[in-house]
Amino acid sequence: MTTTQIWQPHDQADGGLRTTEIPAGRLVLEATSSSPLAWNVTESPQGVLELLVRPAAPGVVRIAWRLPCVDVTAYWTHDSNEHRGLPPFWRKPRTASLEKGAPVGCLIGAGDVAVCTFAVGEVVRPVQTRTGVVEETGEFGFWVEHEAAPETGLALRLDLSRRHFARTLADVAAWWGTPGQVPRAARMPAYSTWYAMQQHVTAESVERQAALSAALGCEAIIVDDGWHSDDRGRGYGYVGEWDPAIPRVAEHVARVREHGMAYLLWYALPFVGRHTALWERVRPYTLTFKEHMNAAIVDPRYPFVRDLLSDRLARAVEEWGTDGLKIDFIDQFAVENPPEPGPEADCASVTEGVRRLMAQLGARLPEGSLVELRQPYTSPGLWPYATMIRASDCPLSPAHNRQRTVDLRLIAGPLAVHADMMMWHPSESPARIAAQLINVLFAVPQISVDLAAQTPGQTEVLRFWLSFVKEHAEVLQGGLFEPSRPDLVYPQVRASAGGVTIVGRYAPMPVAVPAEGTLLVANADDCDQVVLTGEGRATATVADCAGRPVSAAEVTLPCAVTVPTGGLLRVRV
Repeated sequence: MTTTQIWQPHDQADGGLRTTEIPAGRLVLEATSSSPLAWNVTESPQGVLELLVRPAAPGVVRIAWRLPCVDVTAYWTHDSNEHRGLPPFWRKPRTASLEKGAPVGCLIGAGDVAVCTFAVGEVVRPVQTRTGVVEETGEFGFWVEHEAAPETGLALRLDLSRRHFARTLADVAAWWGTPGQVPRAARMPAYSTWYAMQQHVTAESVERQAALSAALGCEAIIVDDGWHSDDRGRGYGYVGEWDPAIPRVAEHVARVREHGMAYLLWYALPFVGRHTALWERVRPYTLTFKEHMNAAIVDPRYPFVRDLLSDRLARAVEEWGTDGLKIDFIDQFAVENPPEPGPEADCASVTEGVRRLMAQLGARLPEGSLVELRQPYTSPGLWPYATMIRASDCPLSPAHNRQRTVDLRLIAGPLAVHADMMMWHPSESPARIAAQLINVLFAVPQISVDLAAQTPGQTEVLRFWLSFVKEHAEVLQGGLFEPSRPDLVYPQVRASAGGVTIVGRYAPMPVAVPAEGTLLVANADDCDQVVLTGEGRATATVADCAGRPVSAAEVTLPCAVTVPTGGLLRVRV
């Protein structure tokens, strides 16, 4: 076993042990492998280290380091289900791979600064990480490891610049890959059938909601589970063949598209159900059987499986004229202890099989196709095969939807980030519906209620906030993005571009007014007293949850302005 201490000095003339200074001491990294190691470290003037550690022979390489746990407030990971407190170092290591997760983390200090943001360059094969408080020393410990070959090694990026944590994570996304462009429709509001219809999908119901949602400003419809079978029971016993239960499906798709709506169909990619005609054919090519789902997870290491799945999914675009796919459950490929592959398999790892499957499917889809993925399959290794990524299911939970969409925005790279579908009880107030929409203001909203059953007040709120999202999409989705206080689930989020700053207010925190330009404050909190900080005079205009004028006044900063829940404050300096 070889262990090497790595420093990064300002003077590297001796070619020996290397260090870099950090605010509370000296950073020492240790690289470990079963063979001799060669390593290279570069440092930017801002304090960003990029390391490449190569073993002399293929094997596991680990890099470990510790930092003083001083003025630390939170530990951020890609996993939105995880509490943002400080975990203990002794907890079980986490694994990220193409199918699930991303190799990134951020230790955050007071003032939302990144004490240490790390990311690993390997975004396909499994990467293990362990992070947490070292009880014996009061330090925060890190290690990352994965199998590495001499020619590729283990690449690690450490950001010790103490900039805003969102900026360090945006730099990680840029380091992983060159940002690309996604079709405009991926960034516009969408309608989803899932919560509104569950599995009770018909051509008539889809076409009715497509017409109503298009009139409100939606530009895509995602037809979820239920289109492929007449079965209405939960589970996946009838998935895998993907023959439409909707009659004359191509004509149906064309009718929907006449409303100016892009059309996406849902697929549970890994599953073949026990009640399908395919069942006996795929049984020799399965990873495991999910009893509670009544379906098997097929093994993508086999060309037969990849051909089967890519043929069935591409059919939606090639034969029926849809604009794309909603691909679900990629994370289910990440089974523990998969069986040894048979002689027909052409790759040893399931992860490589998933990569080949996604590449094969991607090659079948026309340029500009819309492809939705979902948490937790957030790996940048999937970026080439998708245009949008959605928050995991959190029905009627605005705070969870906010946290998950903000988390995704931080590391989604070129992909458009979509909120989980929004639903509400028929008797919900317009103000609370507006608050739901504001909670996902910095993502693409997906609506999933029966639009024909909405009251005039509910419809008015939808029309106003969807139009706001479309009008300000460039700022909301492309501006400088600064969420605050991840330890408090982002009580305030800010984006700015072109002289416009938009703030989502989710708790009674003061809002800083920029020195010039326009400030828009969307109030999702029950406290209607919005405290503005800054200097000078400004014009403050208030609208209610449906965009109707409430008040307008000249104010002297700092001051408090009354803004109703779900309402919008416009401040011009």
